[in-house]
Amino acid sequence: MAIKAGMGRKSSNKNPPFFSHEFVIQNHADIVSCIAMIFVVGIMLQPTQSLASTFVALRHNVSGADPSQENPMGVQYLYTAGWKDACAVFFYTLICIIMHAILQEYVLDKISKKLHLSKFKLSRFNESGQLVVFYAMSFLWGLDLIVREQYIGNRQRMWEGYPDHPMIFLHKMFFIIQLAYYAHMLPELYFQKVKKDEQKPKIQHAVGGLVIIGTAYFLGFQRIALVLLTLHYFCELVAHSFQLVDIVDKEGKFAKLRLVHNGLFILTRFATMVLAFLTLFYSIENISQTKRVLMLSMVFGLQGYLFFDFISSVLRSKRESSTEERAKVTVSTNKTEKPKKQKKKESDLPEADQNSAQPSPKATTATTTNVSNVRKAKVK
Repeated sequence: MAIKAGMGRKSSNKNPPFFSHEFVIQNHADIVSCIAMIFVVGIMLQPTQSLASTFVALRHNVSGADPSQENPMGVQYLYTAGWKDACAVFFYTLICIIMHAILQEYVLDKISKKLHLSKFKLSRFNESGQLVVFYAMSFLWGLDLIVREQYIGNRQRMWEGYPDHPMIFLHKMFFIIQLAYYAHMLPELYFQKVKKDEQKPKIQHAVGGLVIIGTAYFLGFQRIALVLLTLHYFCELVAHSFQLVDIVDKEGKFAKLRLVHNGLFILTRFATMVLAFLTLFYSIENISQTKRVLMLSMVFGLQGYLFFDFISSVLRSKRESSTEERAKVTVSTNKTEKPKKQKKKESDLPEADQNSAQPSPKATTATTTNVSNVRKAKVK
């Protein structure tokens, strides 16, 4: 599956040379899928099965058994975090790159061609389109896990028994996919030819997600992290959905949707800080002060950064709207002042002077007759 030219990439009729940058960028989905197939094929072969399964399957299971005659239902497998999860994160990072390319080529590129967007709006449309799919999947997945684990009816399950918090398969897979998605954002900067001035916020987003989710996962805070991430993804899903509507809406009919997002953003950040503080500071007892301070500082630091970015974006949008209104007012005033100035130039002299300046028709006829008589006398 070769990636078509898009997102500012210029297509050329000539095929780029092998192992060049343009060749890798145009065919990165095929290259990555071939690397992923090596691990899949490795599971089928006996000599490489144990090594390949470390990348594909989940490891560090603490309990569970397959169905047998004595126990037809089997025992549910439970997992913990460990160093072998890095291998799984690497493999599923390759899967995320492939899915990113499929979504870009077969969905977003086809929609953007019909909309005829500018380069700036096109980059925002592609970014928000990718994130909307990820946030929607993560929110529904996290909500399903919250219902399965009964965190809503029994909130004590989020902290009781810490640090012995084994995870079911779907719970562990949720965090592996989260880490893999944020890890795949870094090579996508190269594959999508992102400009240097646009790379900084994307790198901060990717590294921040990796550090915060990875720290919560490997320190045993998977339950509270699941609830907080589900809240965060719901707010971000609404934000990027409204941004897509704003890009498509050229007439500004849905401009009031920003107020809904602003209120939801404030409520979500406030609920995140309250829930994190009550859980990490009061509810969990057998925890060291270092871990407690580390997790609280990360949660509150992230919420503070999001608040700062939110306030700055609101002020920026107000400033831009005010400048646009001033520009419209100046253009309208210039259009109305031009004919007035022309009229004034025509009527600078008073009426008497204008009449005196313009010769009367009788005077002009008299002067012409006199001139003709003089010429006739000279001829005689």
